[in-house]
Amino acid sequence: MSKDIRIKKGLNINLVGAAEQTTSKAVLSNVYAINLSEFHGVTPKLLVKQGGVVKAGEPLFFDKNQEDIMFVSPVSGELIEVERGARRRVLKLRIQASKEQESVAHEKVDVASASAEDLKAYLLKGGCWPFIKQRPYDVIAKPSGTPKAIFISGYNSAPLAADLDYVLKGKETQLQAAITALSKFTSGKVHVSVGKSGNSPLASLNGVEIHKVSGPHPVGLVGTQINKIDPINKGEVVWTVAPQDLITIGDLLLTGVFNPERTVALVGSSVKSPKYYTTKIGAEISTFLYASGVNSENFRVINGDVLTGNKSTPDGNLGYYNVTVTAIPEGDDYELFGWNKPIFNKISTTKALTFSWLTPKKKFDLTTNTNGEHRAFVVTGQYEEVFPLDIYPMQLLKACMYKDLDEMEQLGLYEVAPEDFSLTEFVCISKQPHQEIIREGLDLLYKEIG
Repeated sequence: MSKDIRIKKGLNINLVGAAEQTTSKAVLSNVYAINLSEFHGVTPKLLVKQGGVVKAGEPLFFDKNQEDIMFVSPVSGELIEVERGARRRVLKLRIQASKEQESVAHEKVDVASASAEDLKAYLLKGGCWPFIKQRPYDVIAKPSGTPKAIFISGYNSAPLAADLDYVLKGKETQLQAAITALSKFTSGKVHVSVGKSGNSPLASLNGVEIHKVSGPHPVGLVGTQINKIDPINKGEVVWTVAPQDLITIGDLLLTGVFNPERTVALVGSSVKSPKYYTTKIGAEISTFLYASGVNSENFRVINGDVLTGNKSTPDGNLGYYNVTVTAIPEGDDYELFGWNKPIFNKISTTKALTFSWLTPKKKFDLTTNTNGEHRAFVVTGQYEEVFPLDIYPMQLLKACMYKDLDEMEQLGLYEVAPEDFSLTEFVCISKQPHQEIIREGLDLLYKEIG
């Protein structure tokens, strides 16, 4: 059986503003923030009060449901704000960085000889466990569980996404240490996917099974790779880790210090000089956004890529798991009779007065305009054209909307994450929020069954 993965269903969205392969160091941020909404299923319990002083790598809070999972500070400084919501639930923590940075140092561990339980305890104590996700539910993995396999996608096919071959270059030592540790957590294989025509540092690692992927987006999504390599059945669990998170895990194992550094791709047509910046988790986006310059005043900052990222502001903070920041023109203008004339400057999967299919390699300068209003679902067959998983997308979306747990299970909700529905959301003529619907369905299933 071939280990290569090639899909035909999908859609490549070629946009103007890809990052040049040059890396600069971002200006140091004054304030770092951790947004707790990124940790689904976590009920936080603070360990530091507002006004308290912490070191980099020192625990800020833990999960009440799994008290051994610690979330640590990316920098040393003062916890200046605890933002709360309904029922005093903690929403966001803001830390003012000190001029002199101090880090918590743990005793180094011998990765090769350490047991799986010792390594788990080390990652939990060091604050790296939140980087390990699990499916089903797309939540932080349970330390007590044993996955049937672990999946890592070393190929990013999202629009304007960071080139992982470039970002991971020179990090082979950290990557190998992380892989060696992760391989002890499963009785199955550690599956690593790389681009078929690329030169990924991940391809040279020991203890992994390499898969070469090709085809349109979403071939780079780990959910697509799981579906094609080893699909999840009811009662089974797989773990996933992002490549840059592997570097953080490897750094902790090799040095005993939590390293929150990120290489972020600043991209988009509103950026004058798109390129890469090294910064830290939770840093202010403005510390590197304006260093590259912006083309206009009316643009939107997206914390992530254009399909799965969240709307932000220039003074917002880099997401805990994000390695891309996108700036594109704000689509707050409307075209007269835009629906009733030939369209050459937009991407569409239909051939009704749209001609993007004639120029598949053309790069487009798109805005945030949704080109239509929210309306009821209609059956068009468009979702199936860009959805390569063996799942009925519309039926699953509707099951999530009317909260039928049995139907959600039977239609394959265990296998998916919100990002797997980013393309169906993009082509949806009903303008339905597919990713939000799937996230709410996963949260409900996790609460009732997980």
